[in-house]
Amino acid sequence: MKSLWALIAGTLACHAAIAGNAPALGHELASLAGTWTLQAADVIHADGRKESDYGAAPKGLLMIDAQGRYSLQIFRTDRQHFASSDRAKGTPEEYAAAVLGTSTHIGTVSIDPTDHTLTFRIDAASFPNQDGTVQKRAYELTGDMLSYKVAPRPNGDVPVSVWRRLPVQ
Repeated sequence: MKSLWALIAGTLACHAAIAGNAPALGHELASLAGTWTLQAADVIHADGRKESDYGAAPKGLLMIDAQGRYSLQIFRTDRQHFASSDRAKGTPEEYAAAVLGTSTHIGTVSIDPTDHTLTFRIDAASFPNQDGTVQKRAYELTGDMLSYKVAPRPNGDVPVSVWRRLPVQ
């Protein structure tokens, strides 16, 4: 019986140690967990005009797990296929369109509901200059709709993404 209690105590201690190493999840971060589908990927120009940043009907998916790990992808749906059907034999124009028509990154995300910011810690991105960066974004979360503004680009344009949570099946 003593060894059973020792095993239970050891197991609880291990779980506590593991939990101590896991990021603390508040209710706010837990409210982001799930799969989100892109509703809009717009850009607000310095003069206030708003237009689509990834074509008329962009597609995207944002997945956030309970520990705050995420994967995000945004694609232009009007990207042209490579003429050669071989990704290693594209033209400079095809490569440029493929790169400029996608935005992907993975890492961890945290939330600060007090100042309404999401913080993305980007481990890897389709744009290599974002690898290892930390990006804060102003957000709004209303029900199953999440929107956030990305930091302004060098030309002053501000990208805005709008996501809708998919229902759990």
